[in-house]
Amino acid sequence: MAEPGPFPKREFDPRNTGPLDGVRVLDLSRVVAGNMLTLQLADFGAEVIKIEDPAKGDPLRSWGNDGVETTWKVYSRNKKSIGLNLREPKARELLLELAATAHVLVENFRPGRLEQMGLAPETLHEENPKLVIVRVSGFGQTGPYRERPGFGTLIEALSGFAARNGFGDREPVLPPLALADMVSGLTGAYATMVALREVEVKGGKGQVIDLALLDAMHAIMGPEAMVLKLTDTVKERVGNASNTAAPRDVYRTSDGSFIALSASIQTMAERLFRVIGREDMIDDPRYRTNQDRVRHKDEVNGIVAAWVAERTRDEVMEIFEREEITASPIYDPRDMERDPHFVERGVIVELPDEDVGNAPMHNIVPRLSETPGTFRHPAPGVGEDTDDLLNEIGVGQRERDALRSAGVIGGGSDAT
Repeated sequence: MAEPGPFPKREFDPRNTGPLDGVRVLDLSRVVAGNMLTLQLADFGAEVIKIEDPAKGDPLRSWGNDGVETTWKVYSRNKKSIGLNLREPKARELLLELAATAHVLVENFRPGRLEQMGLAPETLHEENPKLVIVRVSGFGQTGPYRERPGFGTLIEALSGFAARNGFGDREPVLPPLALADMVSGLTGAYATMVALREVEVKGGKGQVIDLALLDAMHAIMGPEAMVLKLTDTVKERVGNASNTAAPRDVYRTSDGSFIALSASIQTMAERLFRVIGREDMIDDPRYRTNQDRVRHKDEVNGIVAAWVAERTRDEVMEIFEREEITASPIYDPRDMERDPHFVERGVIVELPDEDVGNAPMHNIVPRLSETPGTFRHPAPGVGEDTDDLLNEIGVGQRERDALRSAGVIGGGSDAT
């Protein structure tokens, strides 16, 4: 491993543009899925305006460490913030005025809440017929579960993910991160671009995107329903092994590290058996084909595990890399700091931050050769851009002061 080195440093430059420059997005969502969706758009140049409660801001701000809004800083970079108290009728009027200037609106209220606020899609489309409205919810805008709270944990349970995750002799395992929200955010960003293309290229009208976390999460589960129909069985939890390929598992080395290995194609399995000195397994009827190996996966993985357990992580990886075996050490963030690929490629970059100094976070994904994403400004404070944005739609200083005193807006002048 290389000596620890700093991740590449990048600077914010508000003059930077991207391929989505000129696209305005109003983000009424809270917590993860909507923020993940709009981050993808913001990183490529869209003007994303977070509509936040002036008193509390987005609850994502509370997901921090040592008093720093770490999650907010990562998922709200390149965005703006306006403080609007949407419980107030005047704030909703201002939102409608802003919607008339926007291309996209993202919300994740419970289904029906937007209508109760007088902001139904029909109302928004009266103001702006070309507006793309993304409605993020746990279970969708229709169906008997539509009004259930849309927490990602519930989705990870119902989607089939938890039932497949973990070891067969133990309880199902939920992911240690907001997986359903992240998957849905990426799905939603793609759907938004499809809808924008309909408007901008084909001259179509704005539409409503019904983005259910359940739908998005279930879509990544593969052919589970088809397998059930064909075999009348449900796949069992197999821990780090696989129901479809063997050998595939996590193996402990003699120095207490772990190696992940997947020999999921025939040539790779044969190459591995030769490397570990078990060429006899290639013609053994128990291990000859992938289907044979899956039926005897515990034996196969046990043989590989015994070989790995006699060697350190570096020894195993040196042999595997030389022999082109598809394996990798299991990393934590400290390992990433020492890995030259992470550093040279800039998988993680450091951006200027008033709390952290240089704040490490993931780079912009994916990488475009001609119109890459850009870093324009750090995550905003609550309502940081209130005055500028309201002034743009004709709300002067005197009116803003009155609205601020009445609790309709927040941030801006009162944040100093």
